Amino acid sequence: MAGLFSDDDARKQVKQLEERVVKLEQTLSSAEADKEQYIRSTLDLQIQMEALNTELRKLRGQNEELLHSLQDAEKRQKDFYIDLDTRLRRLEAGDTAADRGNGTRNVSADPVSENRAFEAAYSLYKTENYQNATTAFRDFLKNYPQSVHEANVLYWMGNANFLLKDCKNSVNSYQSLINKYQDHPRVPEAMLNIADCQLNLNNKTTAKKTLKQLISQFPGSDASEKAKKRLAAIK
Repeated sequence: MAGLFSDDDARKQVKQLEERVVKLEQTLSSAEADKEQYIRSTLDLQIQMEALNTELRKLRGQNEELLHSLQDAEKRQKDFYIDLDTRLRRLEAGDTAADRGNGTRNVSADPVSENRAFEAAYSLYKTENYQNATTAFRDFLKNYPQSVHEANVLYWMGNANFLLKDCKNSVNSYQSLINKYQDHPRVPEAMLNIADCQLNLNNKTTAKKTLKQLISQFPGSDASEKAKKRLAAIK
């Protein structure tokens, strides 16, 4: 009986082992299936991500094209208005030039470039880059000697040199403005700055003469009122 019991017990153990092997195989098979499903899901996700990236790149390309088109449209619109403004100002300047006996001004072959050059030089001035501004203004006058911007360029170039404490070049620019554009609204301020330069150079007699001339020619102007105060302060 003991031998039979041992055989039965052994068979039970074998059966239990077989059952465990079956369960392990089932578990392994299930794990393999899960792994395959995970791999497929991962691949599907990667494919979706690649598709999304492709679509995103396409949308970015379209956005860049639209932005470029918008910038081109804005540039064309700006150039149109600059050109129109330049033509109108040339027509207005033509009468003044004729009154001075100089005839009509030459029309620039490229008014858009002319206006851009002026804006670039003036931008340097506005950002207090006075040294480069004076160079840009000087180059502008050289490249566009008959420009409708000439009076303003002379004034701002004088200011830039004035702020750089370069009185000689400052006075030269202001004086050119006064000589060529006697009725320009910036002339009183230019004369006032000329007087300040003359005072800085200890030319009191010449400064007094300039201030008196300013007061006489432009009575009631802000520059004239400042000139009176400066004149009274000169000892």
